[in-house]
Amino acid sequence: MPVLTRLIPSPVVVDISRGAMDDLAGLLADQRISASGKLAVAISGGSGQALRAKLEPVLPHADWYPVVDGTIDSAVKLADDIKGRRYDAVVGLGGGKIIDVAKYAAARVGLPMVAVATNLSHDGICSPVSILDNDNGRGSYGVPTPIAMVIDLDVIKDAPVRFIRAGIGDAISNISAIADWELSHQVTGEAVDGLAAAMARTAGESVLRHPGGCGDDEFLTVLSEGLVLSGIAMSISGDTRPSSGACHEISHAFDLLYPGRSALHGEQVGIGAAFAMHLRGATGQSGLFAEVLRRHGLPVLPEEIGFSVDEFVAAVDYAPQTRPGRFTILEHLNLSAAEIRDAYADYAQTIRS
Repeated sequence: MPVLTRLIPSPVVVDISRGAMDDLAGLLADQRISASGKLAVAISGGSGQALRAKLEPVLPHADWYPVVDGTIDSAVKLADDIKGRRYDAVVGLGGGKIIDVAKYAAARVGLPMVAVATNLSHDGICSPVSILDNDNGRGSYGVPTPIAMVIDLDVIKDAPVRFIRAGIGDAISNISAIADWELSHQVTGEAVDGLAAAMARTAGESVLRHPGGCGDDEFLTVLSEGLVLSGIAMSISGDTRPSSGACHEISHAFDLLYPGRSALHGEQVGIGAAFAMHLRGATGQSGLFAEVLRRHGLPVLPEEIGFSVDEFVAAVDYAPQTRPGRFTILEHLNLSAAEIRDAYADYAQTIRS
């Protein structure tokens, strides 16, 4: 009988520690990613510039490429700028937008990509997807998983705490996303990848149940690991299903209906996840979500991120249109606007009590 195996796309190295960025050159050399140090480093115009001054002495052969924004145009420009320059790898040094631009550009020119995250705002830091703004709003582009993942806890602590909180919301939302995936399996027969589901659920539960806070190294390590595992789970399944359900549909609806007003992605999906669990009748789980989100300083009601009840109802009503073909609790219940309003009133009363 043959022995069957599965090869899992994942980074060859994940370094989550204090001072991890200081040894970036040594790590890349030891892992045979870049022995020469010939790197194209994509950075933001803000925190990236300060980190450039810190890293230039240890990366003397690197070239630095400021990235203006997280658009497809910026990603294509970066790819055009680095094409034919004989780099060993592309390094994305910054938050989610910079990393997504670097992932796309690296894929376009056929180079490995190293993600050096400066904040933990969402699980895209290690995912096989680049989220980039385009002429039609925002698109998801399939890319290879980063070959290396570096998270320096000292740098993470220097970032605004709101980014850490947003990452907590995104990690916890995995639990709601997996519930949607399993619901789709029961109702539509959609296949569930058990390994991807287990990995994403474990990532979410580890953050949800951890007693620590945003200033603790132990908690930040667990959060970092959870976001990395979420990205690998998406690589395993080949799509965003392990980490994206009704919670993300609601967040995407906020972005599309109210451009320029939306909150951080993790803040929106946290609210979406708590509300989606309430819709499933899992009021205990929904209450736990709200309790943990509150403890970490995250919003649990739309008014806390600047949206009225009417706007929230409109977003939930529109949400299924953001991911055609994806089956979640929203598609299953197919609630009218009036029914959504009633469900929200019950949700708000329940988590306030």
